[in-house]
Amino acid sequence: MIEILQQYWLAYLWSDGQRLSGLGMTLLLLLATIGIGFPLSVLLAVARVSARRRLRVPVYLYTYFFRGTPLYIQLLIIYSGVYSLQLVQQQPDLNQFFQDGFNCALLAFVLNTSAYTTEILAGAIRSIPHGEIEAAEAFGMSRWAMYRHIILPAALRRALPNYSNEVILILHATPIAFTATVPELLKVARDVNSATYASFEAFGTAALIYAAVSFLIVWIFRRLERRWLAFLHTGSH
Repeated sequence: MIEILQQYWLAYLWSDGQRLSGLGMTLLLLLATIGIGFPLSVLLAVARVSARRRLRVPVYLYTYFFRGTPLYIQLLIIYSGVYSLQLVQQQPDLNQFFQDGFNCALLAFVLNTSAYTTEILAGAIRSIPHGEIEAAEAFGMSRWAMYRHIILPAALRRALPNYSNEVILILHATPIAFTATVPELLKVARDVNSATYASFEAFGTAALIYAAVSFLIVWIFRRLERRWLAFLHTGSH
């Protein structure tokens, strides 16, 4: 395994100056998914718990569909199915967007993780003690002010443990992007395996890298939880 890593470490771990490494592409896909999907999920979660049916129902149907179908199928639909539509082919901007495998993979990942994260955040919003909301209303706070200063900050803190699992699941799902010809970590491992026929070393190296990144994600979220969720343990024995 060490010999394989020494020979192909640039492809696995570092950019060659012309394109990203397998790890670099994986992290780019992961961070872009989180960067786009999380803010979108916050807005959808607010709509998901809204008393207005016209806001709540469309978000419910969206999360139901994307949580009820495999991410792999969603990626195939976006990468192959949508591009085959005549409407897309007739629009230059859409045609160019869906020709890029990374764009298709990113879109599929964002739509999928947003569905899961929306339900995580919506559950966290519902779990906020009603007394906190009543206290905000007693101070005359508007609904927007309550969400900004009371509801969302508390919900985001409570959602941290579940959201950390979602981020790890996104990382573990990134190999699916290989279907859209995205040269992420699994693509590099498959190329190394094809060049060396050393399957254990090639895929074992990729597995170790995934494990290291997962450990880093867990460590980051544990530190955030200790800092932001300390108030939940106040007075506990």
